[in-house]
Amino acid sequence: MTPDQPAAPRSRTARPGTGRPAPRSGGAPRLREAVRGKGRAASPVRPRGSAGASRPPRRPPRVNVPEALRGLQQRVRRAWDRPLTAYYLLLGGSLLILVLGLVMVYSASQIKALQSGLAPSYFFRKQLFAAALGGALMLLAVRMPIKLHRAFAYPLLAVSLFLMCLVQVPGMGIAVNGNQNWISFGGPFLLQPSEFGKLALVLWGADLLARKQDKRLLAQWKHLLVPLVPATGMLLGLIMLGGDMGTAIILTAILFGLLWLAGAPTRLFAGVLAFAGVIGLLLIKTSANRMSRLACIGATEPGAHDQCWQAVHGIYALANGGWFGSGLGASMEKWGELPEPHTDFIFAITGEELGLAGTLSVLVLFAALGYAGIRVAGRTEDPFVRYAAGGVTTWITAQAVVNIGAVLGLLPIAGVPLPLFSYGGSALLPTMFAVGLLIAFARAEPAARAALAMRQPALRKKLARVRRKTMRRPVKRRPSGER
Repeated sequence: MTPDQPAAPRSRTARPGTGRPAPRSGGAPRLREAVRGKGRAASPVRPRGSAGASRPPRRPPRVNVPEALRGLQQRVRRAWDRPLTAYYLLLGGSLLILVLGLVMVYSASQIKALQSGLAPSYFFRKQLFAAALGGALMLLAVRMPIKLHRAFAYPLLAVSLFLMCLVQVPGMGIAVNGNQNWISFGGPFLLQPSEFGKLALVLWGADLLARKQDKRLLAQWKHLLVPLVPATGMLLGLIMLGGDMGTAIILTAILFGLLWLAGAPTRLFAGVLAFAGVIGLLLIKTSANRMSRLACIGATEPGAHDQCWQAVHGIYALANGGWFGSGLGASMEKWGELPEPHTDFIFAITGEELGLAGTLSVLVLFAALGYAGIRVAGRTEDPFVRYAAGGVTTWITAQAVVNIGAVLGLLPIAGVPLPLFSYGGSALLPTMFAVGLLIAFARAEPAARAALAMRQPALRKKLARVRRKTMRRPVKRRPSGER
């Protein structure tokens, strides 16, 4: 190679003595920078003040459990203290009980209807018709003014007494399950006047006590007892002539509820209660049927001659349900094992098909009705409203306790239906009217009336907005280019 000839470029194909390619010029500084960069990336500690400095993760703030529970309690208390709480509890609770009762009547009465040669939905259709008629009565009770309710009490009491007298007339009264408390209107339509006697006693007793309170006569025990107790005794005598012990117990409970609200002295109250207890014991001891029912409290075996058959199979139905039941329509006890599955023992079928969850739901709904009724009676200044609301609440609560207690084996079987739930139009109609009374009283509170007046304009605006959207004609889009 001459000095004028340029030097040939160094080959990158391989290093002498190795098979690796030779690095480019300046490769060593780049390699050192890469190594430094890797070292910095792998280093867990970065210099302070750098933009990418990592921070330790923040711990979530600790929750103060007592303060959270205190805040939840305050929110619940504010919700319960709202003016419309009782109104919504009465309206929503009664409708839920009614709808669930219709479902259970349809499920529990199918086999009974087929065994009687009827259509499977026979009892359900009759109950649905009674519920529709009862809904009209409830709406009427809500819209009626309080003065009209007070004026309606005396004619209702007179009509109830007249019909209860007709029950004892041969050829007009009909005996059902050994109790002659029914009047036939031809065909399948029967009427039990004693159910309307409960409503008559509540309205008439509330009006009587309110008028005497206005005249300041309730401090005298004669005015407190007369004529309330004699009139109730007349109703009880007509009922007991037919042998209906259960309805007599409910009427007695209504009487004691009215006396308690009227502020009866403890000695007077205890004396009347003792007298009623003695009469009740005499009536029970003079009837073998009532003695057998009393002996079936807490029974686990049918006993001799199967006298506790119904009570024991009610317990079997509840035990078969478990936590969540066997499903709607899957009850085994309604296939002829449990008598009256759609009337007095519909709570047992509910426990078998819906389980403990279903029965507890029913109990919660009745507890809500009872609380709302007590709240209405306690917050009003009108004596008639207080006595009427307390009487209706006592009626519904006592009847529910007697029915459910009999199903659970804690009380004797009294033969009373579960309010708003069991099959029976004669019991459903006056009960729905009574619930309408409570709803009307809840709406009549000054704070509730003001809250409803404030919500009406907002509701009207929403309805007007919906109307504008629905009545607006759809505009047809023209194709592009068309004028």
